[in-house]
Amino acid sequence: MQPVPEQDVRFGDPESPPTPWGDVRHVLETAELFWISTVRRDGRPHVTPLPAVWDDGRLHFCTGPAEQKAVNLAGNPHVALTTGTNRWKEGLDLVVEGSAVQVTDDARLRTLADLWRSKYSGDWDFTVEHGAFQHEDGGSAVVFEVAPTKVLAFAKGRFAQTRYRFPTGT
Repeated sequence: MQPVPEQDVRFGDPESPPTPWGDVRHVLETAELFWISTVRRDGRPHVTPLPAVWDDGRLHFCTGPAEQKAVNLAGNPHVALTTGTNRWKEGLDLVVEGSAVQVTDDARLRTLADLWRSKYSGDWDFTVEHGAFQHEDGGSAVVFEVAPTKVLAFAKGRFAQTRYRFPTGT
C-alpha cells in the first residue's frame, strides 16, 4: 500500500504538485548517505551519518552494539533519518520518522547483507552469524529497520513540502 501525499502549501509554491511517492522511493533506494538522529538518555540529541538500504518498505541501518546510536536506541527507539542534497534550488530532501527495531533473523540479515554489498559495490561486505552482521576483522554490527510512520519530502527549485503518513504497524 502506498502512502497518500498531503501537500502543505504553507511551505512551498501552492502551484507545485505534491512529490510523487515513486520519486521519494527512488531517493530512499539510491541515496548513499543518511543522517540518523537519536536521543540520549539525558535528552540531548545525537546525529551521525551512516549508510542505509531501503527494502520491503523499510529503511535499514547497522551500528556497533556499543556505539552511541545503539545505546540511545536501547532507551528510546524513535529516530529520524534524513537524506538529500545540500543544494538550495535543486534536488529532493527527505526526513523519515519511525521507530528502530532490531533485526535478528539470520535469513533476513543475509538478504540485507546482499543488499548492502550490491548497493555499496562491496564497500560494506558482511557475513551473518548469531543475529548480527559480522565484519572480517572480527567485529559485529546490529541491524535495525525503521518502518516509516511519516516521511517529509522537500522538493527544491519549485519548492513543495509533501507529507506521507503510514498506517501503524506496516
